[in-house]
Amino acid sequence: MRKNNAYALFKAFSLFFTSFILTGCNKMVVFQPKGPVARDEALLIYTAFGLMLIVVIPVLVMAIGFAIRYRASNDKATYKPNWANSIKVELIVWLVPVIIVAFLSWLTWTGTFRLDPYKPIAAEAKPLRVEVVSLDWNWLFIYPDYNIATVNELVLPAHTPLNFRLTSATVMTSFYVPQLGSQMYAMAGMQTQLHLLADETGTFDGHNREFSGKGYATMHFKTIVKTPEEFQVWVQNARQTANALSMAEYKALAEPNSNHPVTVYSPVVPGLFDHIVGQFTGWMGADGAMKSMTQPNGKAHE
Repeated sequence: MRKNNAYALFKAFSLFFTSFILTGCNKMVVFQPKGPVARDEALLIYTAFGLMLIVVIPVLVMAIGFAIRYRASNDKATYKPNWANSIKVELIVWLVPVIIVAFLSWLTWTGTFRLDPYKPIAAEAKPLRVEVVSLDWNWLFIYPDYNIATVNELVLPAHTPLNFRLTSATVMTSFYVPQLGSQMYAMAGMQTQLHLLADETGTFDGHNREFSGKGYATMHFKTIVKTPEEFQVWVQNARQTANALSMAEYKALAEPNSNHPVTVYSPVVPGLFDHIVGQFTGWMGADGAMKSMTQPNGKAHE
């Protein structure tokens, strides 16, 4: 009778623990990958979690099992305290963690090179270049091959390698689309790179994961992945917009403000991304980008 009660208690606890752990999993978009990079990263998380459970689950089972079996009211349990020099126990205590740590180390080493964000993704389609600029507190996306720019909306074609260049016009931020994978920092006066690919169409959330002031909480954007044909239609429509991203317009856009409405610009002043990087590097003599933004008469493009 007591065994049945103990088993029922253990079963109820296991059900409660599992339900508690899995609560809200439908909101964990990192486990809903829509690209090869995010898929590999999710697999790494699953693998590491599974390896940790090799230790965690037996410990939980033994903690409950020992408490039930060796309770004061159980006179039938045999008490054998003299196992301090047990070779079997020592092997289990040391060998299992060593194997797990060794495997995790190998997984980390190989995954670091395989998922290097600076490593281009091989594909038959021509890569799409996107220049990402972090503002206070909005995102500017420039498509240099199409002379288009957008604010707070990133439109991409599926099954196409994505080559991002990132910088910041202000403090350091972190560009992250969880369902595509690999967050990357954007820093003033520097440019970082990120290579991704989306193999499914849809609308995915993008975020800034680095605290950047009072507008941080609303510094997010929508990533819309279209078919290659739909993306080309979007490009043609975007080119028809009446909004030109001149230097004057960029300066107004760069002023601190939150929740800027989604806006499409075309054309875009040439070399804008390099200018944004270069405005912080004059002290190093790297003013080539600044000079490229000026006309022969010394006046900036408007």
